[in-house]
Amino acid sequence: MRQSSNGPVKKSMREKAVERRNVNKEHNSNFKAGYIPIDEDRLHKTGLRGRKGNLAICVIILLFILAVINLTITLVIWAVIRIGPNGCDSMEFHESGLLRFKQVSDMGVIHPLYKSTVGGRRNENLVITGNNQPIVFQQGTTKLSVEKNKTSITSDIGMQFFDPRTQNILFSTDYETHEFHLPSGVKSLNVQKASTERITSNATSDLNIKVDGRAIVRGNEGVFIMGKTIEFHMGGNMELKAENSIILNGTVMVSTTRLPSSSSEHQFGAGEWVRYKLCVCADGTLFKVQVTGQNMGCQVSDHPCGNSL
Repeated sequence: MRQSSNGPVKKSMREKAVERRNVNKEHNSNFKAGYIPIDEDRLHKTGLRGRKGNLAICVIILLFILAVINLTITLVIWAVIRIGPNGCDSMEFHESGLLRFKQVSDMGVIHPLYKSTVGGRRNENLVITGNNQPIVFQQGTTKLSVEKNKTSITSDIGMQFFDPRTQNILFSTDYETHEFHLPSGVKSLNVQKASTERITSNATSDLNIKVDGRAIVRGNEGVFIMGKTIEFHMGGNMELKAENSIILNGTVMVSTTRLPSSSSEHQFGAGEWVRYKLCVCADGTLFKVQVTGQNMGCQVSDHPCGNSL
């Protein structure tokens, strides 16, 4: 719109179109219109940068690792326990706390809770197998080990076996309350050391004590060995020691087949050999006499038998 002395003059349609085209052309070619130079270092930066970015990457990696571990555990549980649409195929959980295995299970170490019980079904046997390893049941210091050739039980506080139905004690190490008896079917007892008041056998069988090395029988108030027939078989020496006396009451027989002997070429009292003869008094007292010549008897002046030799 133009100005004149008579007032504003209206532009024609062509003039308006030309003016509009010139303004648009100038506007499209002016790229610096509205531009203000700013220092980017002073601008507020958004997003995770620097240490925060590294920490975020570490958290994402950790979450990924946990997700992989969780997936692995889930697959293992699904494969071992065999969880399906109908529940668990290998075990059952009951409200009473009973855990029942429905299939053959392979385990390493089982830690039952306090006063727990391990058992089988009423009409089925409980089979526990160790793959070339002993089966060990342990509670505190008490341990039951079942191996291929032996079964051993060790305990520092004692043990007892009883019938769960009748509550009758079959075997107990509480000697103050129960007398020690071998269980029915057990023929021998293997121990390293035993402390007891007496050892007896029943009236129809013999009592045999066998050792591979050395056997020591010691009594604080003496040792009494009684029986219809008492036999000692040794591969080495037998030593009898007593503070007061040793009494042999009965017929004493000594087999001389394994006793050492010397040839007639050795002279008595030559200093090479010192030999003694074992003598017995009528009351059972034993004493020794040094052998100084052939065909020497027990008639010596200083024997302890008195007039009963």
